[in-house]
Amino acid sequence: MRALRMLSSSVGTKVILAFTGLSLFGFLLVHLYGNLLAFLGPATYNEHAHALISNPLIIPAEIGLLALFLIHVFKATANYLNNRGARPDGYRMKKWAGGASRKSVGSSTMIWTGLATLLFVAVHLKTFKYGAVYTSVGAGGTEERDLYRLFVEVFQQPVWVISYVVSMILVGLHLRHGISSSMQSLGIMPDTRTALVLRTGLVLAVVIAGLFAILPVVVFFGLVR
Repeated sequence: MRALRMLSSSVGTKVILAFTGLSLFGFLLVHLYGNLLAFLGPATYNEHAHALISNPLIIPAEIGLLALFLIHVFKATANYLNNRGARPDGYRMKKWAGGASRKSVGSSTMIWTGLATLLFVAVHLKTFKYGAVYTSVGAGGTEERDLYRLFVEVFQQPVWVISYVVSMILVGLHLRHGISSSMQSLGIMPDTRTALVLRTGLVLAVVIAGLFAILPVVVFFGLVR
């Protein structure tokens, strides 16, 4: 009972947000690795995708990932509404704090970039996981889903490329604040290394969002076929 009260408190909410956020960040790195295999051609890309799909642990992993995502969204929304309730009138004018303040565009738009990411994930799943099914013959001579063909087909459309790049910019803004904030909430960011962690978080956000965003661009311009 005491544990439940702790988890539902403001401190507990921040801890849950931090844990689920860093867990989702780990998944993002794995997903990025799979996406970058597109540069090695359809055989490598499809082989990796097929290995994931045929793994017996894929369903429990997807359920766990969905649970992490929903908990993160629920807690983030509840935290935002609680903060709004504590200050119903808001500020008459917002100003960026100077000096050592960590206030940034990323920290001020977390709820909105998070909700935009939620919408992006839903569309992304509809387009790829539950999208058109093409087949090809794999390295072992077995028939497997040709996700590479779908990947190229989708990103030959300018609307998809633009929406994907914009979505990745929003994801980058979310990561820019989320990484350091999560580490701070979990107590794993030493005070003497705050500046280093903040810079590292910024670099990671730019690199990860940039690598995700560059893939549809190179496909659209025919650099990956």
